[in-house]
Amino acid sequence: MQHSMISMALAAVSLRDLALVQAVHRHGSFNSAARAMHISASGLSHQVQKVEQALGAPLFERGGRRIVPTAGGQRLLQQIDAVLAAGEHLQQVARAGAVAFGGELRLGVPASLGPYLLPHLIAPFPQHFPGAQLSLSEGKPRGLLRRLHEGELDAVLAPPIGTMSGIAGRPLFFEPWELMLRADHPLADKSGIALDQLDPAEATLMAESHADGLDVDGGGHGHVQDVSLESLAALVSLRGGYALVPALAHERLASMPNIVLAKLKGQASGREIALYWRDASPWHDELRAFAELLRKLARQRPGLSVIDAKPKTTSG
Repeated sequence: MQHSMISMALAAVSLRDLALVQAVHRHGSFNSAARAMHISASGLSHQVQKVEQALGAPLFERGGRRIVPTAGGQRLLQQIDAVLAAGEHLQQVARAGAVAFGGELRLGVPASLGPYLLPHLIAPFPQHFPGAQLSLSEGKPRGLLRRLHEGELDAVLAPPIGTMSGIAGRPLFFEPWELMLRADHPLADKSGIALDQLDPAEATLMAESHADGLDVDGGGHGHVQDVSLESLAALVSLRGGYALVPALAHERLASMPNIVLAKLKGQASGREIALYWRDASPWHDELRAFAELLRKLARQRPGLSVIDAKPKTTSG
């Protein structure tokens, strides 16, 4: 039997102590970290010193406007992050057998997808996963995937990604773009419009969306806006022109004044959506079942096409 080589001083350091150290690194300030962790600044400083004494090395340089890690502290902080992640994983594994997702699925969803897909998911989720709570976070795909990789989220809905170490994925569905135009646009009375009938300079696009077939490369063609779909509709209503919008938002956007929607003619243009989760997740079976629920919902939504593909991993 191998005996632990951990010193008594280090054995006395708790995961809470390590989380306090991590908070100081994240906030760059003892005062800010203390407020975030609900502890006094002096108490926080004492606990950090305890960890430093146990490790036998200083973690931070003190005295400057911002608290920064020492060179050695930077390496130790990476290990502290790994220890805390392992602790969270241990807790998740312990809870995984009782209730799906350990009782809570933290799902990240793009802001241009969540409001239009999730209303159809709220009712069936507890039916398929009794006792589990669905917690939602909206944002941009890149930021959501970063939070997934860092363990803040359990799964993310997003367009296809390149290789991302430690992340598994399941393709779900293809969502076509539709054209959103101001009601007085010359083509507004057409039920179907091809992209080559449009002037690229009149396009107003979300920064998040893929401008398929449109020349908006910064050369003076079109406008790229980092806004919600509702704000995008307001811009089109004010400026005229048109925008590409996802089909799931059809009902909401079609109800807005001075706005009409039309189908895109020609080659299918749109976005694919997949479900991503960490390879290390203890809930692979539940996440695959969740992906199948999403695929079932996609089959029931007009315009969506389910992508038939085997589960794949993007780990490298």
